[in-house]
This record gives sequence, C-alpha cells and structure tokens, in this order.
Amino acid sequence: MAAVGIPEIQQDRAVKLTKRELEVLSLVIEGRSSKDVADALYVSKRTVDFHLANIYDKLQVSNRVQAFRRATRLGLIPIEATLGK
Repeated sequence: MAAVGIPEIQQDRAVKLTKRELEVLSLVIEGRSSKDVADALYVSKRTVDFHLANIYDKLQVSNRVQAFRRATRLGLIPIEATLGK
C-alpha cells in the first residue's frame, strides 16, 4: 500500500512550470482577474486562460486557490512573495 503514494510524491517533485506560467500564477495569486493578467502581460485573456489550464493540469488542481496552495507547497512560488503584497 505504501508504494501507491510514492509515484505521487515523485510526480509532485517533477512538476515544472514555465516562466510564463509562473508569471501568470503570480499575478493570479495577487487576486487579479484573467483580464487584468492579460493586460499586464500584453496578451489576450484567452492566452491567460490557456496558461491557467496548463497550470491546473500540471498541478492537478481545478481552481486558483488550489493552484496557489499546491504551488507554494511544492516551492514553485515562495510564500514570502505572496505575504509581502
């Protein structure tokens, strides 16, 4: 039974977000809407939503709050950066 959890732990460690995905996630964590993120990054809202879908898939979550929690737990987003804002 313990071996069942091992692949999940290894999979968590293997999660890699692109630079742009990290930018999108950081702005989302600030509480910005997809439209606000799109404006800040000079891309379309559809592009932001595409990045969010990829982030959710990679982190195996289904919303922004879960993405934030998983990313900080995995060390992808430093918690200090989110507390200072």
